[in-house]
Amino acid sequence: MKRLLATILVVSSVALDAAEKPNILFILADDLGFADPGFNGGTQIKTPHLDKLARAGTVFESFYVQPVCSPTRAAFMTGRYPMRHGLQVGVITPGAPFGLPLEERTLPVALREAGYFTAICGKWHLGEFEKAYWPNARGFDHAYGHLFGALDYFTRERNGVVDWYRNGERLIEEGYNTHLIAREAVKLIRQQDGKRPFFLYVPFNAVHGPLQVPEEYMEPYKDLPEPRRKLAGMLAAMDEAVGRIVAAVEEKGLRGKTLFVFSSDNGGPRPGRVTDNTPLRGGKGGLYEGGVRVCAFATWDGHIPAGKRIEAPLHIVDWFPTLARLAGGSLAPEKQKLPLDGRDLWPTLTAGQPSPHEEILLNTAPASGAIRVGDWKLKLARAARRGGEQIELFNLAEDIGETRNLAELHPDKVKDLRARYDRWANQAAEPKNKPGN
Repeated sequence: MKRLLATILVVSSVALDAAEKPNILFILADDLGFADPGFNGGTQIKTPHLDKLARAGTVFESFYVQPVCSPTRAAFMTGRYPMRHGLQVGVITPGAPFGLPLEERTLPVALREAGYFTAICGKWHLGEFEKAYWPNARGFDHAYGHLFGALDYFTRERNGVVDWYRNGERLIEEGYNTHLIAREAVKLIRQQDGKRPFFLYVPFNAVHGPLQVPEEYMEPYKDLPEPRRKLAGMLAAMDEAVGRIVAAVEEKGLRGKTLFVFSSDNGGPRPGRVTDNTPLRGGKGGLYEGGVRVCAFATWDGHIPAGKRIEAPLHIVDWFPTLARLAGGSLAPEKQKLPLDGRDLWPTLTAGQPSPHEEILLNTAPASGAIRVGDWKLKLARAARRGGEQIELFNLAEDIGETRNLAELHPDKVKDLRARYDRWANQAAEPKNKPGN
């Protein structure tokens, strides 16, 4: 409690003493592998714009999200683990009669209350069966892009239906998704007069399947086998788009007033064939590190140390309280009625303080779950074929690839982590996604 209070005081003073509220530009990639971009060790694919932006800031070595799309977006939008929303299993699909619960206060609502212009350009994936669940009803002044994933990059169709909108109205446009998202983001930035801070959330659907990209982006990668070659082209196109967005910020003279954040929404799928999660085990959909630990960084010139990498474990839920306080938004009980799981990461990011978490819940669901406590990680899975439960314990400081299950060697550690995990699991809402949905 003392540690949390100290963190709140530090971050509050930063927000109160700031001469100007920062613009916030949050870029979320879709299905990007841990080691796909150059700033995180990738050598096969050129990502000069991401690498340059990352070098100007701090890279997170242990940044956690959820194993698939919708849960991560729910966690970011609310600062609460998706098991609280019943969104801890699977993703929201077209026609699903649920979304991010309406009682949840979203980040754009908190920032708009603090005086921000709020916009999303890209993928929503948090509900559409009623207009009350659409982005414009959840705090965004401007909304452009698509409601679901897995749409065609050239036609914007999914299952024969165009999934492309501006402020709730369906659009028929020509072009490539990544280019269109960047174009809209650049247009919005150019419209800013500098008098009102902005929160621009850019969740690209790249590099999520279907793997599609204009041929010219694949030309430099002729030596890569398919489907890795297409993935390389898609990432190159997204990197170029990020460069255009950053350039627009600079052209407006807003670089020094803008906080940039970049992350993937989950680990890369089909690692080794399509994406690269080296040195992590597993990929998208799973609770090994390759599914939930992602490439990420934050940059704000003059505020975040440049050229630094931090090991402290953090989670995407932490951005809600961090950004709200930096923006001068209220987290008082009369505003933030539901308790946050996120913690302020600002002292960790800027002053080298330890992680604000004693433990991070990676997920809890009926068939599986995982928790990290310090360097230790407990992973649980229901063994359907053999019956019973599979229990795995890893020391991530010594074994980042999760190759050695230490559960039998450290029964007391298993007992401790299991008790912590069970406390979280007992708070979980029933999953809205049921088998067969």
